[in-house]
Amino acid sequence: MNHNTPVSGSLRAVALFEAAKGVLTLLAGFGLLTLLHRDVEAIAATVIRTLHLHPEGHYPALFLKYAEEINDARVWAVFLIGVVYAVVRFTEAYGLWHERPWAEWFGALAGGIYIPFELYELSLGVSMVKVLILIINVVVVLVIAYNIQQRLARCRPRGPGRRRRRT
Repeated sequence: MNHNTPVSGSLRAVALFEAAKGVLTLLAGFGLLTLLHRDVEAIAATVIRTLHLHPEGHYPALFLKYAEEINDARVWAVFLIGVVYAVVRFTEAYGLWHERPWAEWFGALAGGIYIPFELYELSLGVSMVKVLILIINVVVVLVIAYNIQQRLARCRPRGPGRRRRRT
């Protein structure tokens, strides 16, 4: 395939974005592993004190509640889920970078499946982060859908050898 087309450039941009999500997930996962064999509740309390937050406030109390429930098995479970997610993102990025049709379809489906949930979250309350996430996701899905449409158009037979449908 010709990798100098605008179609390829847009797919490569999405591929880089997907790869970046994989890298960030792995970095977060390795950061999470630093919590193994540590008193996570004490660490959370230190963070709350350092930020001068009131421990009985809604979010600090929630943070402490979740911190006390963290154990080594849960850390490993979340880490392994993150590794699987990163592998999926890297696989999609590879496929998009190399213009593989399976990756385009997977990317459109994987991105499109989140849109209803993002719209629901927006219905609960609008924030710049929610709007930005929705916009980025819609742009990614549209770019991939456009590339799918362009690929399908290139594959359609044209000219005198094309069969006509019987009506």
